Amino acid sequence: MSTATTSTRSAPTRRRRKDDTKLALLFIAPASVGLLVFLVWPLLTGLYYSLTEYTTLTPPEWVGLDNYRQLLADPIFWTSLRVTLLYVLINIGVQTLVALVIAVLMQRLTQSTVLRSLVLAPYLVSNVVAAIVFLWILDTQLGIFNMLLQWIGFDPIAFWASETWVIPTVALVNVWRHMGYTALLLFAGLQSIPAHLYEAARTEGAGEIAMFRRITLPLLRPILALVLIMTIIGSFQVFDTISVTTQGGPADASKVLQMYIYENAFAQYEFGYASALSVALLVILMVITFAQYWMSRAGQSDLD
Repeated sequence: MSTATTSTRSAPTRRRRKDDTKLALLFIAPASVGLLVFLVWPLLTGLYYSLTEYTTLTPPEWVGLDNYRQLLADPIFWTSLRVTLLYVLINIGVQTLVALVIAVLMQRLTQSTVLRSLVLAPYLVSNVVAAIVFLWILDTQLGIFNMLLQWIGFDPIAFWASETWVIPTVALVNVWRHMGYTALLLFAGLQSIPAHLYEAARTEGAGEIAMFRRITLPLLRPILALVLIMTIIGSFQVFDTISVTTQGGPADASKVLQMYIYENAFAQYEFGYASALSVALLVILMVITFAQYWMSRAGQSDLD
């Protein structure tokens, strides 16, 4: 009798599980199709094209590793890589430092929702709009910033036309736009740190700097590592700001890898070589991401 009852009860359970599986597959189907169409298929296609000589006028012709040999001997590729690394270092360093200061101030002084909204406001502006606005503000002849410098007594600075200033200028424009979003991510990480640790430190006589160095930074390490990885990946993909403002100039001083890939693909129609450059960028990002994840022990927390 008990066996029959158990069998009767388990049959609806199995049917319910099958129904749940079908429903789950139905819900994830759109995302899965999007992943295959917009990520996996372009990735595989790009890998194939990187091994071919391909323009829009001729079908792909297999050349093996010739594009990669050309890449290694291409001085413009190495110049673009150097420029990109310089941009990444400036962008990451300034953005992380400023965002961390903002996040700590929001946690220690105020947690106002209005203030958080104001901090996030620049992130709601598109890169193109931000680039156009700063292109006007920093213009050598008509820009309000250079007018202010001249009024103070300094000479105007060619922010967009100077090989020395152009990459720091592009980096600081993007810092302005993204620092609020980065600060909110770090602020969320700060919220996960138990308040009693700070109370205990104050009881022991620790100051704000000591608490930041001995409590905040160690316990914020996992989220800080995640933010750095996301920011580095985004920084290596900078394109629209440079496309709107400098187009890679002056004298290739702002020609980052994304700009060089775009020129090869859509100006010279060398899609095979552009695909090889894209694969090289992918490999660089993978190496940097895994190395940073391993060195920062991003998967571990000092709270455990």
